[in-house]
Amino acid sequence: MIEKPQFTRDDVEILRREELYKRFFRVEKVFLRHKLFNGGWGNEIGRELFLRGEAVGVVLYDPAHDLIGLVEQFRVGAMDEPHGPWCYEVVAGMLEEGETPEDVARRELIEEADVTPYTMEYICNYLSSPGGSDEKLHLYCGLCDLSQAGGIYGLPEEGEDIRMHVFAADDVFAELFNGAFNNAAALICLQWLQLNRPRLQAENLSAVD
Repeated sequence: MIEKPQFTRDDVEILRREELYKRFFRVEKVFLRHKLFNGGWGNEIGRELFLRGEAVGVVLYDPAHDLIGLVEQFRVGAMDEPHGPWCYEVVAGMLEEGETPEDVARRELIEEADVTPYTMEYICNYLSSPGGSDEKLHLYCGLCDLSQAGGIYGLPEEGEDIRMHVFAADDVFAELFNGAFNNAAALICLQWLQLNRPRLQAENLSAVD
């Protein structure tokens, strides 16, 4: 059994914050001190923090036809990647005030893929880069019929140009680690799906019977 970390939020003292940048995203410099493993408190340190908040990602799976739905879009942070700056990703979006992660998942599935899942399975949540960002992602698998899915979606007023792809599951898993899926949310979702694929297919057959 893995024990919980020794310290909690109560073992950190925030001394002050400085706002460095504020537009669509925010960046702060946080001055703090925290308890040490050897005892006592450490000295004051300053850490820049990229404030991005919570987000949701959804991989689409059709267990009846063994198909996976992923979206493709331009990403400025991937400009120098060997495969170029268009990335295969899970459908994703940011939480807005008053929304639950599943609310966001269903909203983004309509906007980015024009798909309504018949059920959603929660995969996990994770911190994308806790050394310098507070971003937290909630990941889901949306079970749906992908036999007629695909097309170009997104909100043009937000600069979105998103292509929805439907792939055979075997083709996706054969290419899982060759660099085509070069972002954490996609890799985590697809590895989860690879492990749970037999169960999801069996449950689909049971439902049909």
